[in-house]
Amino acid sequence: MDDRSTAPASRPVERRPRRLVASLLVVAVVVAGAGVAAWLFQPWRLWTTTVVAEAAPGAVPGAVPGAAPAPTGATTAGAPAPASGPAGSPSAAGPQVVAGGDLVSLAHETTGRVTLVALPDGGHAVRIEDLSTSDGPDLRVWLSARPVADVEDADAGRWLELGPLRGNRGALTYPVPAGTDVAQFESLVIWCKRFSVGFGAAPLTAA
Repeated sequence: MDDRSTAPASRPVERRPRRLVASLLVVAVVVAGAGVAAWLFQPWRLWTTTVVAEAAPGAVPGAVPGAAPAPTGATTAGAPAPASGPAGSPSAAGPQVVAGGDLVSLAHETTGRVTLVALPDGGHAVRIEDLSTSDGPDLRVWLSARPVADVEDADAGRWLELGPLRGNRGALTYPVPAGTDVAQFESLVIWCKRFSVGFGAAPLTAA
């Protein structure tokens, strides 16, 4: 008589649930990674445009853009003549351009004109006109102590942040903090703070 066991053979271990869980984990990691990458790089901003048209430093509210200024010494009928100061001083002639230059491209094609303006109250402001650059994440406007030729490493030198870039097309004005020695800065940089890269820069050449 055959004494061999007739017990049924054991079934193979069911591995499908484990594989399913592993696959779901992989999918979750990929989706999360894609979400983080999208938040960091925001690639859609390469095709977005924000147009701004801010007033020039010292502009009179309600003034007609492009209107010719009144001749020196002229007064409006019924209005007192403005107080005069030393010839050529900001108080005598209003805001005065003291430095400026054209924007050049760095990591992204960038054009426009930058001027550093002395204000009648003794302060300064930066004016960016005809700006055209790419949109991007965390863009800032910096004054840099480095010349344009070395400004790709602007964050390794002395710099002063004026604020976020509020648009990538048009005209913008940024006041310089009171007490700033503007003579120590050689350029203006549109800087992507998130990735430490410059989009464009302009020299601040004395007028």
